Amino acid sequence: MTESKRVVVAAPRGYCAGVDRAVVTVERALDLYGAPVYVRKQIVHNRHVVEDLEARGAIFVDELDEVPTGSTVVFSAHGVSPAVHTQAAERGLKTIDATCPLVTKVHSEARRFANRGLQILLIGHAGHEEVEGTTGEAPEHITLVERPEDVANVEVADPAKVAWLSQTTLSVDETWETVGKLREKFPQMIDPPSDDICYATQNRQSAVKQIASDADLVIVVGSRNSSNSVRLVEVALEAGAKASYRIDNAGEIDETWLEGVQKVGVTSGASVPDELVQGVLAFLEERGFPAAVEERLTEENLVFALPPELRKDMRRAEA
Repeated sequence: MTESKRVVVAAPRGYCAGVDRAVVTVERALDLYGAPVYVRKQIVHNRHVVEDLEARGAIFVDELDEVPTGSTVVFSAHGVSPAVHTQAAERGLKTIDATCPLVTKVHSEARRFANRGLQILLIGHAGHEEVEGTTGEAPEHITLVERPEDVANVEVADPAKVAWLSQTTLSVDETWETVGKLREKFPQMIDPPSDDICYATQNRQSAVKQIASDADLVIVVGSRNSSNSVRLVEVALEAGAKASYRIDNAGEIDETWLEGVQKVGVTSGASVPDELVQGVLAFLEERGFPAAVEERLTEENLVFALPPELRKDMRRAEA
């Protein structure tokens, strides 16, 4: 019976301030300079966003040697190492840095800790662009710690000179578990000025916990390479959801997931346009589920200014 079915959509969900800034940066650059505008790596980890920008004239590359000399290149929201900035300057590229300001803060903390001669234990995932960018700030000072169980194998030169940092998009609970184990091993370990996991990651994880505890199914909209989207599935299951799956869009929903399901929770990662969530809600309504009810945990009002180099060119164009 439809009356007993329920669909709850979490809020906050979807775009965070850093993602919105990065996507708008590429859109404005295309408007201002014309196509093509090159982007190093995916501007944000969402297939739909990348394909939309490609259709408008953005060209995504893995490395700067794929960008013609003198071209405009945007650095993704995940940040780059100093070596990438140097390479861009050597090749005469016009750069626009769309790194999320919260990631830039972690880079600054890495430099500050390294300048104090501290060994930095960076909690994060090997190969993730954000981790590579942060590590590049002080590679000889940084040791990567991926999971709580890795702490036992961490070795440092001086246990009295240790600090920790983290990738911004991790599971909040797992990160604090890792920090706790590191603190047991290195009691004098220094904390960053504030925990590095970004406000949006924390809010989205808290919001999904709120809707998952009595859900038969939680659907997370987000791409496979989106760290924060993958974490939302894990958090939903840990919070009590009977099942949880990540999808890029409604077309990836397996209808067998809905068999015997009464309560569905829906959310999305921080790099997901809300139209993709609306597509999922429409899919559920077409299959007999009622219109979704939104459960809002908190309001998000943070807005980041566009990169200064882009704002300067926009002002010049308007003059």
